[in-house]
Amino acid sequence: MSSTIPLAVIGGSGFYDMPGLSQVEEAIIETPFGPTSDSIRIGTLEGNRVAFLARHGRGHVLLPSELPQRANFWALKSLGVERVLSVSAVGSLRQDYRPGHFVTPHQLIDRTRGVRASTFFGNGVVAHIAFAEPFCPAMRVATRQAVEAAGATVHRDGVYVVMEGPAFSTRAESELHREWRADLIGMTALPEAKLAREAELCYATLASVTDYDAWNEGRTVDATTVFATLAKNVATAQLAVRELAKVLPPGEGCGCRTALDSALVTQPSSIGAENRERLRPILARRLGENA
Repeated sequence: MSSTIPLAVIGGSGFYDMPGLSQVEEAIIETPFGPTSDSIRIGTLEGNRVAFLARHGRGHVLLPSELPQRANFWALKSLGVERVLSVSAVGSLRQDYRPGHFVTPHQLIDRTRGVRASTFFGNGVVAHIAFAEPFCPAMRVATRQAVEAAGATVHRDGVYVVMEGPAFSTRAESELHREWRADLIGMTALPEAKLAREAELCYATLASVTDYDAWNEGRTVDATTVFATLAKNVATAQLAVRELAKVLPPGEGCGCRTALDSALVTQPSSIGAENRERLRPILARRLGENA
């Protein structure tokens, strides 16, 4: 296994496997934050090493609020992953973002309830990441180009509301989010994006539109409807991932890989052995240690 993995794909609802991944090894990583959602499959795709993780586990056994996101991102970082593409099902809050379309969102609104662990830090180590731009700009561009190469409709921007779930929105909530000029609603982009930034990973979301959410009267949002559209979208998303693996964006210039330089507040001399081990892959570059 090489020391770096240029790309990891987190497959969301319906996206439980990565066709074309060859020479596959399965990694079960022990982390200070418990087990990952599933084993991490590592192989070769279009000439690049790629890791794949089923976000909800094979068989879809984890609710959005149950996802072990700290374990997932700690494990990916420890394997030498450099970039992460998160594929997620979302509802649309606008007429022109239609079911079957894709979006590379540029902003997030957090409507989770504070029960999801959203930072690696605390317990004696303090860091405050810059999060004004929650997605890697280079990864967003490369992802959009990959979707276009796959022949699908993709919208370049979107404000993504992250709700707690697992129930879908009420109509009043959906109308409120539209008044905020949000474009998409889903359940998984947070804390993923925050943890990716803390782990200094280039991260983008490929949002797969499955429905019009509850604002569109006369259309009921339910799991059956969502998964019927997903069945069509997943094959396109898998093709887009293959296109992305062919031409990955450069890792320099976006600032993702040096995010902790301006974020870590605790002096390295004050970080004890226990915390160094707990945060080993996260802080290795910053502390000048081997991961």
